[in-house]
Amino acid sequence: MTTEQTAPEAPLPTRRSEAERNAPRRKGWVVFLRDVVVIILVAVLVSFLVKTFVVRSFYIPSGSMMNTLMIDDRIFVDELTPRFGAYERGDIVVFRDPGGWLPPSQQPARPPVLEAVDWVLSLVGLTAPDSDDHLVKRIIGLPGDHVVCCNALGQITVNGVPIDETAYTNLPDGSPASADSFDVTVPEGSLWVLGDNRNRSKDSRYNQDQPGKGFVPIDNVVGRAFIITWPFDRFGLLDFHHEVFSGVPAP
Repeated sequence: MTTEQTAPEAPLPTRRSEAERNAPRRKGWVVFLRDVVVIILVAVLVSFLVKTFVVRSFYIPSGSMMNTLMIDDRIFVDELTPRFGAYERGDIVVFRDPGGWLPPSQQPARPPVLEAVDWVLSLVGLTAPDSDDHLVKRIIGLPGDHVVCCNALGQITVNGVPIDETAYTNLPDGSPASADSFDVTVPEGSLWVLGDNRNRSKDSRYNQDQPGKGFVPIDNVVGRAFIITWPFDRFGLLDFHHEVFSGVPAP
């Protein structure tokens, strides 16, 4: 007589613990947060490189370039083009104080948290805390140029050629291009710069008693301003008025 063999009973399915059920979900959040951190770090790095080598933001703290640039305008400065080309007469440039052009800074101390936030934002070009340590002017004379003011018509001459600056200067009708005369030859590696608000600009003319004799070393130039970004109703490209200097010969 044979005995009937019964199949072994299948083990009852065990219930997964709550931790096991939530593990994939937690892993998904970890991956998501990791990706977000990587994206943020890459964005900050790219912004830092752009701000350091391509474009910087500045604000205008004074009225020396009115009406081309108004107080508190925000501008972008092209740092790339001058590295591979050259400056031209008429370019609007931002530069570090050559020494003695600006009064000592009297900014009040700010809370450490605010300083830290401002520093982080400045890394990516969203703020410009060092704008007060820089100046913005228009190039009138390049290295080797002989710049004189003024001729019988009240015009500046560059290498013997008078230039008509009425397109951008802020002057009363009939006023000369400069209330103070000057006769300079721009040394190699330097620039002669003036503000468009000619009677309200402490520029090359009024810094001839400083160590640099009023000239701006090209090494001090951050770059060429090319666009107003704020306020929005003034958004637009800046005009360098290169045509004003089109008849000026090389020195």
